[in-house]
Amino acid sequence: MAATTMKARLRTDLRHALKEKDGLRAAVLRSLVAALDSAEAPAIAAAPSSGQEFRSGTAEVERLVLDDTDVRRILTMEIEEREDAAAQFERLGQTDRAVALRLEAMLARQYLG
Repeated sequence: MAATTMKARLRTDLRHALKEKDGLRAAVLRSLVAALDSAEAPAIAAAPSSGQEFRSGTAEVERLVLDDTDVRRILTMEIEEREDAAAQFERLGQTDRAVALRLEAMLARQYLG
């Protein structure tokens, strides 16, 4: 699933989560959309030179295009970050936070399949 399709699905699910007042799901979905948006951002070197006027159309830089492999890699990294943090919280005896992070990882994992 290309990034644009995945982001559309995530945004649709985010709207539903907000309507249903499901704060946890909404937070996870916002995080996933942000991760994909960040991955699409061009490198600093691709930024226009300072001589171009903002919003003139000449200063715009195209976003990167992610393929299915990129999307899958980004979602997997988001899941792994949550699982790693959960393990650290568990070691510190903060099981409530560990459980919450594992739940976030489980919600995010739904978008890999």
